[in-house]
Amino acid sequence: MRELTPPCRSRFVNGEIRTGPMAHPVLTLARNCARPIFMVLGIGTFLAILGPFGSYTFGWPLVWLYWTGFIALGAVIGYAVGHFMPLWLPKAPEWLVYVASAMVVSIPITAAVTWVNIRAGGEGAPVNIVFVYSLVLVISGFATSVIYVVERLSKRSASQEDVPARAGAALIDKLPVKLKTAQIFSMNAEDHYLRVRTDRGDALILMRLSDAVAACEALDGARTHRSWWVARAAVEDIRKSDGRGVLVLMDGVEAPVSRTYYPALRDAGWF
Repeated sequence: MRELTPPCRSRFVNGEIRTGPMAHPVLTLARNCARPIFMVLGIGTFLAILGPFGSYTFGWPLVWLYWTGFIALGAVIGYAVGHFMPLWLPKAPEWLVYVASAMVVSIPITAAVTWVNIRAGGEGAPVNIVFVYSLVLVISGFATSVIYVVERLSKRSASQEDVPARAGAALIDKLPVKLKTAQIFSMNAEDHYLRVRTDRGDALILMRLSDAVAACEALDGARTHRSWWVARAAVEDIRKSDGRGVLVLMDGVEAPVSRTYYPALRDAGWF
């Protein structure tokens, strides 16, 4: 029986084209929802066990429903704040978005907590809203801090997985500061200088092409001409004829492919 393999798709990550199995939409949705659901259940369960502010008097499972319900409501509101605040304040630092989320979330949660407590207690005594808000803010700040730490750790892990190969120091040290972490598209010799093109612009440096190519041995690229080197991920279109060719790169530059280098590129699957 022929083995069925999932369809593959290409994705462009930090200047590299990567391929992998195409995830099923349902599985993708489940994977995206799993973490926030587990976080809500985890924080809610922790607070239910702790039973702060006298909530332990509700008993199980009401105290669990009490806290997980409020944490879930806060998560929905916090998600909305975290989504729209960067649109209103695009230059706001990430930590400020989380602080603002905790403060904004505490307002409707305070109203909900007050209503539930009055209904549960059946008392008509006046409620100190400021005091309740301060208590809710403490819980909201705790939950937001947990989410912030988890998100930071997740982003750090993802960024480490997606870090592409870098060129050697011999080349990087000669580039302007703004290009040192950029993804190299191509390099070509111009007299005694070298034109290095990246996803953040280009620079003219004093370096031999052969030395630059040696510094780029960790990158997925190749010589296409005696005066050109091209990163494979930067190729957007290819034109070929009579043992020669032209590589159209993502920045619009056209890199020539000479007869000398054409066979090696063809055998490597570039054509």
